[in-house]
Amino acid sequence: MTIAEPQIQVGLLQLLSDRGPAKTSGPSAVARALSANDWRSRIPSVRAVGVSLAHAGEIEVRQQGQVVNPETANAPIRYRLIPRRAD
Repeated sequence: MTIAEPQIQVGLLQLLSDRGPAKTSGPSAVARALSANDWRSRIPSVRAVGVSLAHAGEIEVRQQGQVVNPETANAPIRYRLIPRRAD
């Protein structure tokens, strides 16, 4: 079964939201949440969506606790929601 980019986006953001502020999650956890049986094949798609969300300012891509460029980051990476500022 193919999982569309919008489904991955919603799944990634929901997983991070459920984990709470300042918590992180890796691409494999997102892939497992979307497809328990075929999660490994989903990782490239999850990483591509993660890059898009990082460029949109929705999430950070982190490596060893530091924010990194999502285009050049190698595994392992973690995602974290960017806190929303109250206006």
